[in-house]
This record gives sequence, structure tokens and C-alpha cells, in this order.
Amino acid sequence: MSSFVIENRIWDRAETMPRDELRALQLQRLRECVERASNAPFYRRIFKQQGITADKIKSLDDLRFLPLTTKEDLRQQGLEGFLAVPRERIARFHGSSGSTGMPTFVAYSGQDLQLWADLCARFLVAGGLRPEHTVHICFGYGLFTGGFGLHYGVERVGAAVLPASAGNTPRQVMLIEALQPEVLVGTPSYSLNIAEVARAEGREPRELSLKFAHFGGEPWTEDMRERIESELGLIAFNNYGLSEVMGPGVSGECAVRDGMHIQEDHFIVECIDPKTDEPVGEGEEGELVFTTLSKQAMPLIRYRTRDISSLNYAPCPCGRSGVRMSRVTGRTDDMLIIRGVNVFPSQIEEALLRVEGIAPHYLIEVDRPGTLDEVTVHVEVRPEYFSDKMSRMQALRERIDREIHSITGIRMNVELVKPQTLERSMGKAKRVIDHRANR
Repeated sequence: MSSFVIENRIWDRAETMPRDELRALQLQRLRECVERASNAPFYRRIFKQQGITADKIKSLDDLRFLPLTTKEDLRQQGLEGFLAVPRERIARFHGSSGSTGMPTFVAYSGQDLQLWADLCARFLVAGGLRPEHTVHICFGYGLFTGGFGLHYGVERVGAAVLPASAGNTPRQVMLIEALQPEVLVGTPSYSLNIAEVARAEGREPRELSLKFAHFGGEPWTEDMRERIESELGLIAFNNYGLSEVMGPGVSGECAVRDGMHIQEDHFIVECIDPKTDEPVGEGEEGELVFTTLSKQAMPLIRYRTRDISSLNYAPCPCGRSGVRMSRVTGRTDDMLIIRGVNVFPSQIEEALLRVEGIAPHYLIEVDRPGTLDEVTVHVEVRPEYFSDKMSRMQALRERIDREIHSITGIRMNVELVKPQTLERSMGKAKRVIDHRANR
């Protein structure tokens, strides 16, 4: 863990708005959002069918009478089905990563882009960013929202941007050494790749200039945070966003690092049971659903994210009033059902990182060669622990098996592989290969 101290800095007053004022603002903006969304063909048709108008929304409780929107709706209707402004008002297009199928495209007006920069500035400042800092961004630039969203948020704060983009890790290390950035932005898994390459080139990762990091783009565990902070000697912050809703900037951690503050003056969040669509209790895990209160070009109402998290409404010592969301523990569409047991890849990661001698690089393969599911977890061993002694490797394999079983409740095949064997991802790490769909 780094010894750097984070000041509790607030970007703007809206972050500390009293809850009663915040709810009044949300209600006003929800009505405006419904009015604006009625310009989009998809919502116009549904609102007409269900008799929904902005003036019928009397309280925030009326949100539950509005329709849920899904990624499949976005795919079927296309961009034109959700545009609420003329094409000439569009300033930029982005798209989802396409990790679960065909990318979904989103549009931004100039006003949307300004808001996006402000929302990213909020969580960056909360996580230690100062105008005098330099920020190394190793997110990819392009349709993916991560690179551009953080880039403009950094510039809004007044800090310098090093737009390294993704890939070519030796060059990333060279740039960090040459320009001495204090802040790293990217995916958590790729930061470990940077540390690994730096060490292979004879550099001590902890001696790099990095002091803070802001990670997003993929789920990661608290154990992964501890490993990254130990490897790179920095303080790592979590943030959350998704292309369809805005991109990064939906929520982010403060200096307390006990959940990510949702920017509730611009988003209404719900947490529902993905099977019943009913709300879950505070602190209970469910699927996050977002309504965009301020987006102009492409407002979304009750958008189902598929992300599993929980909400905490308790006051935060930092003074921000926005509800905090926990880490995303998985997605409803990446949950594995193994012999009737629900398993998320993050649970396996948690188990692996408890075992000394394991590198944080793994691959989960699922198959059904007969009548039962079989799971093989390929795990890299750290160089100093790798051995040609069968007894030593078997003992390590058994420790991993016990940890996986203690968390998931099922047994999996564990295959230990040599260091540097598994493919390194330049963006979102691919953790699961499921062969069952091909059988």
C-alpha cells in the first residue's frame, strides 16, 4: 500500500447537495428527460401506447411505471430509434466494446460532451488529481469511451495528458520513465502487465513516478487492488460507467474508498432483482438500472446494465451525498452456471489472489464433454515459485483448489502454467472461454 495521502477535495457543490434538494432536482430533471425522450421514435411509440407524459410524473416513485430499456432494444432499433435530437446536433459517436455481441452505438451533443468532462473531473479530483499532475492514459482511443472520457476529464481539471493509448507495453514503460506522470488511467489488469514488463526490463515498478491510478473497464476485486498497489506502489481508485449511459463518470470512489459515489444529480439508479424486476433491499445485490437525467442526444430511461452490484445510502465521511455503489461483482450475462451453481469469474479471481505464488493472470475454460459441466482454471505461477518438483506444484495446486472450493462451493480442475504463458490483454481482459455453446 502506498504512503501517499489523499486530500478530500470536492469538484463542485452538487456533490454535497442535501438529499431532499437532490431528490427535488431529480424529479424536475426526470420530467424533462421524459419530455426529451419522447422525441426519440422508440420512446415516443411506447409512451403513446402506455399513456406516459411528463406531467403525469408526480414523484420519483412514478419512475417504476416507466418502461425498462435493454441492450437488445438498442440493437434492434439502432441509433435512429433512440436519437432525441436532429443529426446536425450530434457532436460525436461512440460505441460499446462489443464484448457481449454487436457493439451498440451512442451519440453525444456538444452539451453532453461538456457534461461528460465535468463528471469525469469529479471522480478524478476525488481520487487525488491536481492541476499540476500528468496523467498517463493507457485506455484505447476510438469507439471505446474510456480513453476520450478520462482524457477530457483530466483536461477539465487542468492536468496534463499523456495519451499513450493501449498496447506496446515496453513503450508504455519508456513513456512513464521519460515523462514522469503521477497518475495512471486504464484497466486494472493492464496495470499489472506494465509492472511485469518493467520488472522484466530491470526496473523496479514501485520506483516509477506513479502515485495514483484510476481504473475501470472491467470488474476487479479488492484482492486485485491490493496486488496492484503492492506491485506499483500507488493508490488505486475504482470508477464505473458504461457507454450506453455516458461512459466513465457515472460513479467513482472518493478518498474513503468505501464504494463509488453515483452522480445522482445526473443519473437515477435502481437496483433490481434481475429475475423479477422488483427492487432489492439496501445493501442487497441486484442488477443496476440507470435513467439519464441530463443527456440531450440520446436519453435512456431505466436502462438495464446487466451489472451486479449493491447500493449504500449511508452518509459518507467525505461529505458527498450521492448514494454509493459497491464494486461490480459480475454481469447477469457472464454468470456461469456450473452443475446448478451460480459462479462469477470475480469469485475465482478472489480465490486465486489469496494464494501466495500465483500471478494475477488466469483463464477459465468451461466444457461439457459428457453429461456434467467441467471447469478448468489455467493459472500462471510467479517465476520465483515455479518449480520442476512435482510435489511442490501439487501442493500449490491443492491450495488453489481449496480456495476456489471455499468461495464457490464446487471443485474445478486447476492447471498451473509457466510464467508468461497466458495471453496479456491490451484492454479488457478475457477471462472465460465457454465451449458448451458449441456442443
